[in-house]
Amino acid sequence: MNTIAHPLSELAERFNLSLHGDGDRLIDGVGTLTGAGPSQLSFLSNSKYAAQLATTSAGVVVLGREHLADCPTAALVAQDPYTAYARIAAVFERLPQALPGIHPSTVVAPSAQISASASIGPYCVIEENAVIGDGVFLGPHCHVGADCVVGTQSRLVARVTLVTRVRLGQRVLIHPGAVIGSDGFGLAFDRSLSDHGGWVKLPQLGGVRIGDDCEIGANTTIDRGALEDTVLEEDVRLDNQIQIAHNVYIGAHTAMAGCAAVAGSARIGRYCMIGGNAGVLGHLELADRVTITAKSLVTHSIREPGEYSSGVPLQENRHWRKNAARFKHLDDHVRRLTALEKDKNHE
Repeated sequence: MNTIAHPLSELAERFNLSLHGDGDRLIDGVGTLTGAGPSQLSFLSNSKYAAQLATTSAGVVVLGREHLADCPTAALVAQDPYTAYARIAAVFERLPQALPGIHPSTVVAPSAQISASASIGPYCVIEENAVIGDGVFLGPHCHVGADCVVGTQSRLVARVTLVTRVRLGQRVLIHPGAVIGSDGFGLAFDRSLSDHGGWVKLPQLGGVRIGDDCEIGANTTIDRGALEDTVLEEDVRLDNQIQIAHNVYIGAHTAMAGCAAVAGSARIGRYCMIGGNAGVLGHLELADRVTITAKSLVTHSIREPGEYSSGVPLQENRHWRKNAARFKHLDDHVRRLTALEKDKNHE
């Protein structure tokens, strides 16, 4: 796949950046400060890497004005270098060209509707009443279940499963192995069954609604609702191996890192950030602009924006074992301390 080189002047104008250096220099790719070559673009957004700037071989560096004087090569000055780099790097992303059409190995139900501009890869299955919009790309082995809708320009990379009653907005990107619209974990315990009782499965009658410009990571699971839909508003970004339970509602522009889990009927606000391996218990609410740090467990609703954490920080094992043993006696120590304070106050 050929790479197209772009003059620096074109990139500066296209992304509204201030150019310092030769505008005719051609750029055909991106790289790190230590790895980029003379025809590649790099960036500096974290000051702890500033020392690498002096020796970089990159043809141009995207950076903030505070680092411009130290740059030995051409520079594109941005207010937010990382965001500017992200937009420029997309110019050099080389995706395989998707040609409209349906691969002959695909199985399509008679009532399914597929746009003539969609690209349907090998071994896909599209079930009854499914709708595939304009410019959609389905990679190999994707399964679009009954009554599902895949919105305009959405891309299901490979082995993505939409089980049933899933609605994708426009430009939704779903990575391999994701399962959306699977059964929620709804169970009732019937004590009349057998000697000790048993579980009765609750039917999951809702669906999943995903807004425009969302991204769903590899092997992430989003369960459909029990009665109403599970909902992701627009521009929600989910990393790999995340579990979203039934009837969860996630507000627009929220991002969640890998292995996070949200239990049933929790409601996450807009512009929230959930760290890796964090958990949110069911039926809780998080306000807009809440940040939950990695491995934290949210056990109560959060009504105010801010950063929240839980858990014990990493310690040398010997110290951790001592503290863990002491933790078991914490309540006794508090009672004794409270009693001592009362005695002191009575003196």
